[in-house]
Amino acid sequence: MGGSFAARLSGLRAPLFAVMVSLLLAGCGINVIPTSEEHAKAMWSEVLNQYQRRSDLIPNLVETVKGYASQERDVLTSVIEARAKATSINVDASTITDPEKFKQFQAAQSELGRALGRLIAVSEAYPDLKSSQNFLALQSQIEGTENRIAVARRDYIRAVQAYNTELKTFPGVLWAATLYRSYKPMETFTISEEQTRAPQVRFN
Repeated sequence: MGGSFAARLSGLRAPLFAVMVSLLLAGCGINVIPTSEEHAKAMWSEVLNQYQRRSDLIPNLVETVKGYASQERDVLTSVIEARAKATSINVDASTITDPEKFKQFQAAQSELGRALGRLIAVSEAYPDLKSSQNFLALQSQIEGTENRIAVARRDYIRAVQAYNTELKTFPGVLWAATLYRSYKPMETFTISEEQTRAPQVRFN
């Protein structure tokens, strides 16, 4: 009977040891890097969702403005071209770890934002356009989307900062050098402190 108990005890040692090792590793932050990466990727997806929403609103806005201010051809063309350039950039999982790809993406989206701002500003010179219910509705949706973009960018920046810091500081740097060698630092947006505190984008 004593031998049977000893055998059972011996059989329990391996699972208990595995549990203890798992708890020890968890306490050492072994899961922080992949968890932080997944969070940053989720924030990136939200950024892309909001930029896509803005892009989807632009064709209707351009057509509405064209109906009242077709002579503003340069402004209309600049928005159309900026949107085409922004949507032509291939964005995939590697974009946030590729400095050049990320720089191109950010530059194209920034130019589209500036062109869109100029298009909205056109309404000041056209009272009929400015009072159009369709234009007002689109303007409101654009403004709301711009604010959501600012929030999504802010959240992404914070998530990436946490992830990148984990890759460079103890104990994360040890895991990055051993178990997570394929994990790369992520790129982030350049954004002012004012935008991170209180994002409120309005065109008028």
